[in-house]
Amino acid sequence: MSENHQDAISQFDKNELRVTLSYKDLNAEFSGTPETVLQSLVSFLAHQVPALDLANKLSLNYDVAQLSRDFQEYIKITPEGPIVLSPNRKLSDRQMLCLQLVGQRIAFESGRAGASSSSPLSELQEKTGMISKTLSSRLSELSKEGCVMRESRPEGNNYKITTQGIYWLIEDLGKKKGSKA
Repeated sequence: MSENHQDAISQFDKNELRVTLSYKDLNAEFSGTPETVLQSLVSFLAHQVPALDLANKLSLNYDVAQLSRDFQEYIKITPEGPIVLSPNRKLSDRQMLCLQLVGQRIAFESGRAGASSSSPLSELQEKTGMISKTLSSRLSELSKEGCVMRESRPEGNNYKITTQGIYWLIEDLGKKKGSKA
């Protein structure tokens, strides 16, 4: 490595990510936290590459940053795991259950909980306070609608939120919020 290159590297914060991108006659440089750089890079590509922009318009996927923003009013990640809050309104069993599963996904994807984005039935019962029969009925309904996915494991079934389930929850909570105003 050249001396100039080493000097340039030592000038930057060790925790800062730097990316230089060239596309056709466009050049861009991004620096900051990995999340900031990734968001800037994706935004740049979406605006500069028409095919990616079209694909972006047709794509539905929620990253941990977006989930955190969309559900910050309802979900908090604690050392004990995700908890669901219901600020100034009653949540339905379906909303409570889906929020708990979104919380598990946020905790997993942010590296703050467990080895999976799914939750076992016993944990869902404990966290939501639902009786077993009600919980099983809601999970069955949500699974049939494609909002929740069941994963069979040797120790029992685990459940996780689907992209469709997140979309439904955002829409459903938005309707409730709008009717409350």
